Amino acid sequence: MSGINKVILVGHLGKDPEVRHLEGGVSVASFPLATSESFNKDGRKIEQTEWHNIVMWRGLADVAAKYLQKGKLVYIEGKLRTRSFEDKGGVKKFTTEVVAENFTMLGRKSDFELEGVASRQASKHDESTDSYDTMTDADDLPF
Repeated sequence: MSGINKVILVGHLGKDPEVRHLEGGVSVASFPLATSESFNKDGRKIEQTEWHNIVMWRGLADVAAKYLQKGKLVYIEGKLRTRSFEDKGGVKKFTTEVVAENFTMLGRKSDFELEGVASRQASKHDESTDSYDTMTDADDLPF
């Protein structure tokens, strides 16, 4: 039996995506994402924030570069990857990243620059087409 490597995060971008273009024109975007949770300890509300390194490839990276900005709320699905690299001093380091497979922009319509574009879902399975889903305001939801 094989294992499952699935990550689901909802959080705010810590900074604008940084996009690089590799050989062959392959795009890769990376940015930090903050997720927060609250709990009570000794009658006080404590908020704990975790930072995640997000990496997006190819068409997904291009869409992220175009629509995601620091502070925006986003839903991300992906998988954990750990990789090693050598720092400038030649010391081997390890880092764990979330390699995104798709994302959805969350928030109000007014939070996004393009009129009528409140949600963008992209996936590695449909990198060649751009389709936009428009989210309704929370007041319009039937529940």
